Amino acid sequence: MVVIVFGLPGSGKSYFASRLAKKIQADYINSDRIRKEMFKKRTYSKEEKESVYQAMLQRMKEAVDQNRNVILDATFHKKETRQPFIKEMEKRGGVYFIEITAAESITRERLKRKRRYSEADFKVYKIISSQNEPLKKIHLVLQSTNSNIKEMLEKAVDYLKSKE
Repeated sequence: MVVIVFGLPGSGKSYFASRLAKKIQADYINSDRIRKEMFKKRTYSKEEKESVYQAMLQRMKEAVDQNRNVILDATFHKKETRQPFIKEMEKRGGVYFIEITAAESITRERLKRKRRYSEADFKVYKIISSQNEPLKKIHLVLQSTNSNIKEMLEKAVDYLKSKE
C-alpha cells in the first residue's frame, strides 16, 4: 500500500505521517529529510524540488518491489509532482491520498517554531498556498488541531482499511 500524505507547510502532515507510518508498519519517506540528505545548501529551486521528488519516487518503487507499505510525506501541491507517483502505481494497486489541513492561525504558530528538517516559514506557506493545485480525485481530508492526532490516526486507518 502506498499512501501520499500531503498539505501545506505547517499543516501537521509530517507529525501525522510519521505516526501513521509507525501505526501501519510502513516505510516513511519525507521530502524535507531527503532534501537535507541531498543538498548541503538548500535553494528550493525547481530543479532541486524535481530531484527530491525523483528520489522519493525511486525509494517508493524500491519499497513496493519488496512488498513494503509506504507513506510519502511532502506538499505535493502541484499536479505535475503527483502524476509520476499515480502513474507508477496504476498497475501496482494504486495510491491513496490523505490531505492534512489546519487553520491558518495554527499554521502561523507552528511555522514560528524551529523544526528539525523543514525550513519553511509563513512566507513559504503563503507562496505554496498561492501555487496550490487541489487534488481532484476523491481522498481523505483531515483537519489538524494541536490536540487531535489520535482521532486523525483512527480516521486514516479506517479509511485505508475500507480501501483494501
